[in-house]
Amino acid sequence: MRLRALLDTDALGLRLLGGEDELDRPVRGVMTTDLRDPSRYLSGGELVLTGLAWRHDATDSEPFVRILAQAGVSALAAGEAELGPIPDDLVEACRHHRMPLFAVNETVAFATITEYVVRQVSGERAGDLAAVVDRHRRLMTSGPAGGGPEVVLDLLAGDLSLSAWVLSPTGRRIADAGKPLPGPVATALAGHHLAAARTGRRGPHAASVDGTTYALFPIRNTGRGAVPAPGDTRGSALSEWLLAVEADPGDWPEARLDLLQGVTQLIAVERDRRDAARTVRRRLAQEVLELVQTGAAPAEIAARLRVAAPVLLPGLGTAPHWQVVVARVEWEAPDGGPAARTGAEDAADGPVAQALLEEILVDPAVTGPDSADRIAVAYTEDEAIALVPLPAVAPAAPVPGDGADDGAYGADPALRAGALLDAVREPLSAGLADDGRLTLGVSAAVHSAEGLRGALEEARHARRVAAARPGRVCAAGHDELASHVLLLPFVPDDVRRAFTARLLDPLRSYDQRHRAELIPTLEAFLECDGSWTRCATRLHLHVNTLRYRVGRIEQLTGRDLSRLEDKLDFFLALRMS
Repeated sequence: MRLRALLDTDALGLRLLGGEDELDRPVRGVMTTDLRDPSRYLSGGELVLTGLAWRHDATDSEPFVRILAQAGVSALAAGEAELGPIPDDLVEACRHHRMPLFAVNETVAFATITEYVVRQVSGERAGDLAAVVDRHRRLMTSGPAGGGPEVVLDLLAGDLSLSAWVLSPTGRRIADAGKPLPGPVATALAGHHLAAARTGRRGPHAASVDGTTYALFPIRNTGRGAVPAPGDTRGSALSEWLLAVEADPGDWPEARLDLLQGVTQLIAVERDRRDAARTVRRRLAQEVLELVQTGAAPAEIAARLRVAAPVLLPGLGTAPHWQVVVARVEWEAPDGGPAARTGAEDAADGPVAQALLEEILVDPAVTGPDSADRIAVAYTEDEAIALVPLPAVAPAAPVPGDGADDGAYGADPALRAGALLDAVREPLSAGLADDGRLTLGVSAAVHSAEGLRGALEEARHARRVAAARPGRVCAAGHDELASHVLLLPFVPDDVRRAFTARLLDPLRSYDQRHRAELIPTLEAFLECDGSWTRCATRLHLHVNTLRYRVGRIEQLTGRDLSRLEDKLDFFLALRMS
């Protein structure tokens, strides 16, 4: 019941002295007290009745009301029978703490108010329990088989006024009841869920985003697509869906919590159904990749792709370009080194990587509409491998001198390594915490079966480049394999430190002593390809000043910045520092 209902009940003889804006607060109980500090007996949501015996002077009101506010009390009702009119200091203290204050007429006993509130609250709880039981029965007969998770969420919205969404572990919206959930909020909720799941606490988990509280329920994946986790459950949450409900679960009775747990079981059935629909694509991808890895003839691989075309290429024609994406999930030991793994645990990381890679690639913003019907992901022990068909589009206009293959694609539909992770880095980093890593490698596009073996090796090399970088979620693409970027991560740390120290430490020391900005000047000079005019303009310096600084750099390091070899050494030292 609400405070407003108490005020509207004439028999209770309540008069409002302050807190008009708070009358929609719920009342969950009633308590009578004249203790100075009744906090040990308060659980929140009570209407507190007092005869003011605790008040000896005006200074007592503020601490008493503050204690009530901190305990989450809904309102205070003070009797006028003993001390007469309510003192102004109590009115002011309630106003300061936004505590609704009622005066109880001397003709009304506290027992009358207590009996009324208890009767109303008990009746509401009994009615809510009966309604929950009936709704649970309806949900069980109107679950995913009757229309998917949207049907269940519609019932929650219509009957219990609960706004709810089903989200993937990356924050992608899977189902809702029509109420939009902003993308940044969904991403933040997924991160909260994954971080809470790592603690091992039983759901639901409460999360606050932009001032709104949500209850987060894990949707356990227990069907054929479930991720096994022998001896190590860290990866299981990374493949779970979650149910996000716009409400504070701390306010719910057990019956309502049981209802929502039942809802997650219904949605888990839908998750199993969707995983089963991916089984054929996964098997076809596995067969193609086994042929590629065992060195089968291109004609045999091409024949298998033609057989797979109706499943993997709906609406894309018969000869798309392909890309290969490789993903790997790795865990560290408590001391920060690589975790010692059993063969069973290595095999468990493959499905985790498969589930994450599928989730990343089915995002329409990444791979286009209907991508969920085309992505095929297989796994081999500790890594997942995706075959991604790229849709052919008509060229905007023929370009003389272009090859036939280039002319068949008017826009570049190829995946970019960085773009794959833009939307998922935040939540997955929370799930990987401080001991897990996800690394991805992306190949160039190939247009025939002959190119798939090279594409697979290219993607694996790119993933190793990503693994050499800092960060919990990293990716690298084929374009980085023909660059110094490929070599630098594999230089031993002690060699990197010695190389950069010899070239840059004299400049850093000089900058610290004289504030000469030699390091920024060196960076700008190299970025301007040694052009004095362009570099001086960029740094807003006179050319003579720039020449003086470059001369000082050469003097301190014994190098000559007019020589290509010395320029290259400085360039690499800056990249490795």
